[in-house]
Amino acid sequence: MAAHQVIPVTEPSQVGEARRHAARLASELGFGEVAAGAAAIVVTELATNLARHARGGRLLFATNDDGAIEVLSLDDGPGMADVAACLRDGFSTAGTPGNGLGAIQRLATRFSVFSLPGKGTVIGVQLAAGTAPPPAPAAYRIGAVSLAAPGETACGDAWRFRQNGERAELLVVDGLGHGPVAAEAADAAVAVFDDMPGATPSVILERAHRNLRTTRGAAVAIATLDDRTRQIVFSGAGNIAGRIISGVGDRTLLSQHGTVGFQVRQLQDISYDWPPHALLVLHSDGIVTRWSPTEAPGLLQCDPLVIAGWLVREYLRGRDDATVAVVQRIAA
Repeated sequence: MAAHQVIPVTEPSQVGEARRHAARLASELGFGEVAAGAAAIVVTELATNLARHARGGRLLFATNDDGAIEVLSLDDGPGMADVAACLRDGFSTAGTPGNGLGAIQRLATRFSVFSLPGKGTVIGVQLAAGTAPPPAPAAYRIGAVSLAAPGETACGDAWRFRQNGERAELLVVDGLGHGPVAAEAADAAVAVFDDMPGATPSVILERAHRNLRTTRGAAVAIATLDDRTRQIVFSGAGNIAGRIISGVGDRTLLSQHGTVGFQVRQLQDISYDWPPHALLVLHSDGIVTRWSPTEAPGLLQCDPLVIAGWLVREYLRGRDDATVAVVQRIAA
């Protein structure tokens, strides 16, 4: 997926810009009239809530591989003390009909929200065209956010995720620096990953190391996930952070020092146990490394899209490209 488009929403005049952007995406993706109308309603409600109630509001837009629109609403307060109450039709703190969050939940094909009073709120939604057949049951759910560095239109980070039955593979790459030259390195790593489904992480990295020699180079991490064996096999070079994290455990994944395409030590695959209910999180150094889920009780029970959005909202360095990807098992 391409980097997210960010639209600030701090005043009512910006609601229209967000709605028009959603309409453009719906048109490009071939949404029918009903689906496009639903997308417009959802984005208008999200933006209106930000303009009326929040501080530092922004909407993040992306399209996924299934042809759906993903929208994240992020703000810096005041938060919701009772999310369940806010989702009920008729609830309002501003003297309005109070149908906003309830309508969003009904119209979205994927919906999750996390909020801390006095801290802020993240709402994640997915809006489908409604014309494609429902996807086959999957073993995993992915949530990811990718942002270009301030002032850049090209993002030097990238990510890919693919799954086949109980097995899945995740790539996160950070091209050195930022801008178009960094994006060129990231794109080269993605091309290798796309060309080698089923290969072990270290083998993919070895090929990428050769192919990236004509680029600036990149930090790259690859993980394969197997729900049957409950194992994650990981290999990385550079400063992509990786963690297997749950309410009772937090294990760091070990990457080699070096830069893919420039200089790396001997690459190797390392296997890790993947306990039930644990998440896999990979992120570039645009996200602060030392973060703890204990600072946001209940976050790990949310949709991975919202988890990724919260990590960006709370721990974004703001000086470089940033990408965070979160993978969650889907209960059978």
